[in-house]
Amino acid sequence: MGRPTSANGDTRNLRDLLLLALPALLLVAAAFALAWQFVKPAPPKKIVITTGVAGGAYQYFGERYREKFAQEGIEVELRPSSGAVENLRRLKTDDDVDVGFIQGGIANEPESDDLATLGSMYLEPVWVFYRGDAQHDRIYQLKGRRIAIGVQGSGAQLFALQLLAANGFATNDPKLLAIGGMDAVDALRRGEIDAFFVVGAPQAPVVDALLHTDGISLLNFAQADGYVRHFPHLVKVVLPRGAIKIQADKPNRDIQLLAATANLVVRADIHPAIVTLLLKHAREIHSPPGLLQDANAFPTPRDHALPLHPMARRFYDSGPPLLQRYLPFWLAVLIDRLLVMVLPFFAVVIPLTKIIPGIYNWRMRSRVYRWYGELKFLEAEIDALPEAARTADALDAFNLRLDRIEMRAAHRKLPLAFSNELYTLREHIGLVRRRLARLAETVTTIAKS
Repeated sequence: MGRPTSANGDTRNLRDLLLLALPALLLVAAAFALAWQFVKPAPPKKIVITTGVAGGAYQYFGERYREKFAQEGIEVELRPSSGAVENLRRLKTDDDVDVGFIQGGIANEPESDDLATLGSMYLEPVWVFYRGDAQHDRIYQLKGRRIAIGVQGSGAQLFALQLLAANGFATNDPKLLAIGGMDAVDALRRGEIDAFFVVGAPQAPVVDALLHTDGISLLNFAQADGYVRHFPHLVKVVLPRGAIKIQADKPNRDIQLLAATANLVVRADIHPAIVTLLLKHAREIHSPPGLLQDANAFPTPRDHALPLHPMARRFYDSGPPLLQRYLPFWLAVLIDRLLVMVLPFFAVVIPLTKIIPGIYNWRMRSRVYRWYGELKFLEAEIDALPEAARTADALDAFNLRLDRIEMRAAHRKLPLAFSNELYTLREHIGLVRRRLARLAETVTTIAKS
């Protein structure tokens, strides 16, 4: 009969363990499932940047970003465009495009919910190159000449038309030619056009080529301060004398230029990790000093035509996320994503590891304590039994009850850690049994006498 009882005890212990473990496991699983809902998705392996015309600054810097991102294992697809206007249209309408360069003054949606700016990356001066050595300082002096104003849809063309119109040019003048890029550079060198409006950084191949071409001069905006009053998105900058070539004294005077900012614009739903990575590389690419800027002047949150992306605001306030400063990008992003999964461990798993064993121990000991309770009641009844009622039958009844307690305790299967509790109970049962034996001897002695 002992074996079935022992088996039943094992089954009951296992049932008790499962009654505690299963709800705990379900609670842990639910906590991790809830935390998983807040885990950020992994950043994409590829992004698309809309740039500009061949030889332009947008293409030049796009290549730089592609090289930087390749080091992080992210592919960057560069999509040439006619310029900032087309870039804005693509960002608005093409879901495949993630990032684009846009000149200041092109977009004006400070409450936009589909686009966000990462700030201004560099200055884009309006360069007006013309043939000859005459020192022109007003656009009006180019009246009647063949002028390239940039390709259709470019920010350069938009700026050129604004400035020309302000100087009395008709925007439909047939001598205003919609060509740009290296095609316009070659045409200017060959004498097929007389002047060329370019909007771009000094590093742009188009600008660099013309700055170092003999026989090509650069217009000085003598009215720069006046232009800034009429066009708030423009600022005045100065190309210092000798900045291009010291020995050749080129230019041979300070040249005043008008400049807009080149802004990096993203779709509002772009992955936050890509934003911080863009700005991290933007700081490396755009912070060195140049012809028109001091060191560390860019990038900067100067552009307010579009809302600043929240991650960009955080970047400008406190720099890159801590993990990305010291770890490779993908490892930092992985750890950042999984940090939220640590919360259930501290909030649920660790407390349960303390609570569950306590409850289990209490349940195991409660069985022994229940037998102690019966033993205590039995002793109390023995103590309360009048001496006249202490008969052999009464004592046999007590012994029978004591046997039942001992039998349950002897056949109860408890985990090994609780065996001492059972052995102690058996010792106490033995004490009561010896007491009953002494009472029985006393009763027998009285009966004989």
